[in-house]
Amino acid sequence: MNDDIPITSRREFLRKGILFLAAGYSAPFFLTRTAHAINQTFANAATASLPGVPDGRVLVVIQLGGGNDGLNTVVPHGVDDYYRARKQLAIPRDKVLKLNTTVGFHPNLTKLQELYDTGRVAVLQGVGYPNPDRSHFRAMEIWHTGDPVNEKVTYGWLGRYLDNACPGCDPRQNQLNPMGGINIGGSMPQALQSARGMSIAFDNPDTFRWIPFTTDERDAKQTAATFEKLNRIVAQNLRNPQVARLDFLSRVAMNADLSSDRLRAILAKSKGNQVSYPASSLGRQLQLVGRLIAGGMTTRVYYVSIGGFDTHANQAGTHERLLTEFAEASHAFQRDLDKQGNASRVVTLTFSEFGRRVAENASGGTDHGTAAPIFICGANVKGGLYGDHPSLAQADLDRGDLKFQTDFRSVYATALENWLGAKSAPILGADYPKLKFV
Repeated sequence: MNDDIPITSRREFLRKGILFLAAGYSAPFFLTRTAHAINQTFANAATASLPGVPDGRVLVVIQLGGGNDGLNTVVPHGVDDYYRARKQLAIPRDKVLKLNTTVGFHPNLTKLQELYDTGRVAVLQGVGYPNPDRSHFRAMEIWHTGDPVNEKVTYGWLGRYLDNACPGCDPRQNQLNPMGGINIGGSMPQALQSARGMSIAFDNPDTFRWIPFTTDERDAKQTAATFEKLNRIVAQNLRNPQVARLDFLSRVAMNADLSSDRLRAILAKSKGNQVSYPASSLGRQLQLVGRLIAGGMTTRVYYVSIGGFDTHANQAGTHERLLTEFAEASHAFQRDLDKQGNASRVVTLTFSEFGRRVAENASGGTDHGTAAPIFICGANVKGGLYGDHPSLAQADLDRGDLKFQTDFRSVYATALENWLGAKSAPILGADYPKLKFV
């Protein structure tokens, strides 16, 4: 079978596409011979379950960017040291949404507590790693790569998972599935970066599409003719190493083109969300994820984020607003999944790059700290509190910071093995104890 499929007409050229505008930027790409095979891959994936993943399971990651104050999120209301350290910022005992006699949720997490009360939220206390780094850049890199030791790691922990386990990514067929992971945002987070490039990122599906350089029809025709000629050169000279590099670019372009087509088809088929979402940034992101899941998208990993948690000054009002946004958006997402009948397929993991220091500062805020809670949410989650809250006694602190209780790589290993059905050691570089939240 001849798989060299040059573009034979302007109509086909324009249909396949050579230029994309994503997050406001355009760049040229080349089209090539794998169109039919990859098209078939996507067509088959529309209704297929995910190979190697029980019941087509999905992981949604929510990033709380900036360093969420874990002590004012899961509040140690039964610990006097907390109130001694935070004269202004401590949440009054009678306001805390109590989970037990020691800890409870911030009062703005009412919607999260509703999910917790139904057994859908696991709270992992004191999550961190040895020798913590308080730099935003380095700490985020550590969480994204899953490696707190090697500063030269390039690919993310989710990207490495997709490289190891993504369907439609058989290197023998030299095919890629660029929608193993989707980030709702203008740039790709390091967590999803992979050797095979199997994730996409977009702010708005309406702009993730082919757009010509110009609206002038004559110029558009000339542009099409130029790239059609380049495509023929690629098809006719694949053994030339320099041309082979163009062939690689053309494969990437084709994946992007088909990703755009697939997204549009899924969203056109989806009847919209089954519930109302809050009109917030995180609400809109999770609303889009909900539509993609409802429409039958076979993506394994979705990534969303909300920033603003770097609360060095005037923390109270900002933190309250952010926690409300997180709780309400998460609650709406879970209700949406229930209405779809997809709740049992999806688990959500929420993290931040570090917590805040135990003591408040003179500006009514908190500075960069270490360990913090992680939330795992879903219909198949074994809800409850996991681990003990780190001690706040002065003698037990590490230079004013909490000592971590649970290594974050155990959280990742559990999500990979117990939820996504992948071997974690090749991805994380070692075996880590598994937790019991799924």
